[in-house]
Amino acid sequence: MIISAVEILLVEDNPDDVKLTLHALRKYNLANNIQIVNDGEEALDFLFGRRRFAERNIQQVPKVILLDLKLPKVDGIEVLREIKADQNLRKIPVVVLTSSKEDRDIIDAYQLGVNSYIVKPVEFDEFVKAISNVGLYWLILNEAPAKV
Repeated sequence: MIISAVEILLVEDNPDDVKLTLHALRKYNLANNIQIVNDGEEALDFLFGRRRFAERNIQQVPKVILLDLKLPKVDGIEVLREIKADQNLRKIPVVVLTSSKEDRDIIDAYQLGVNSYIVKPVEFDEFVKAISNVGLYWLILNEAPAKV
């Protein structure tokens, strides 16, 4: 399976949150090239070109990763740790998008180099607004470094 360039890697195990996120991004035409994975192991497989993503060009990295923390198989903190430890992946902006307000999660995420930490709003309109703002900022406004 060959996958075209991905702008957003969405790492989310909750199908309802996936639907809401896609709705918010589509509202502002930001959902063109999204890869959705449902657990941390699958996120790492995608990023490192393993298993079902073995034929993916790993030089084509996402513009941003939206990462939930409470994931099956490999949790979001470990995914973040592996991303930021890898020379080829560490420049990708990672936005933690989670329901966790736990101080330990916030501290760990920032110590590992997360670019932003957002607690998912409970209200539908606020959720859509938050995701839209994230997409607009990281895909349109943010100036990413040149590829090395």
